Amino acid sequence: MTDPSPQPVFVLVRPQMGENIGAAARAMANFGLGRMRIVAPRDGWPNPKADAMASGAGRVLDDAMIYDTTIQAIADCNHVYATTARGRDLTKTILDPEAAMTQTAGQIRAGARVAILFGPERTGLENDDIARANAIISVPVSPDYPSLNLAQCALLTAYEWRRQMLSGNIVDKAAQPRIATALEVEKLGDHFEERLDAAGFFFPETKSASMRLSLRNMWSRLPLNDADVRMLHGALRQMVRWKERG
Repeated sequence: MTDPSPQPVFVLVRPQMGENIGAAARAMANFGLGRMRIVAPRDGWPNPKADAMASGAGRVLDDAMIYDTTIQAIADCNHVYATTARGRDLTKTILDPEAAMTQTAGQIRAGARVAILFGPERTGLENDDIARANAIISVPVSPDYPSLNLAQCALLTAYEWRRQMLSGNIVDKAAQPRIATALEVEKLGDHFEERLDAAGFFFPETKSASMRLSLRNMWSRLPLNDADVRMLHGALRQMVRWKERG
């Protein structure tokens, strides 16, 4: 997947235009989402127009999963929301995007899989699709012009999801570098000792052991993440190359 952090799946049901699929992918990527599923795209898949419209969010499309039916696309999900402007005579809880994503954050925090259904551009979701959802997401748009296209709906939902992460309702693992393991810190210490030893740093010999111990103690006190460790290894390697060139 594009993004390994806990997040909902966006399911595009029978989308009609590649451009709209690409625009939806771009909207998802804007807010850190990367899990897209596509049900029976009208113009087949892959779709060059979707790639062109994604504008840098091609990884979302590359990782997209294709299904023949809505049931197949949501089979592994515990909670499903359907985005639609009206209830279609089906009794469902109706939530705005903010309330829905607040609820989704709690569900995912509890270990559930959540899917958000988005219907085709011309007609929206059919009753058969909505019937499979646990609740409806309805955007409070003007009644004088309630129509939203696929990408707009995806963007509004993704934005509210991002707000949940930033508010602390769910941990954004992708935004937090992984803390280095003890083994990674140990190997970094080995690398530093090797280079410092070659440079004659551990002098006099009678103080070598205590100096090495102090360095190890310093590394363990630092809150190093995996990126820090890679950077420090790289800096050491580059200094050696510079010395060899000189």
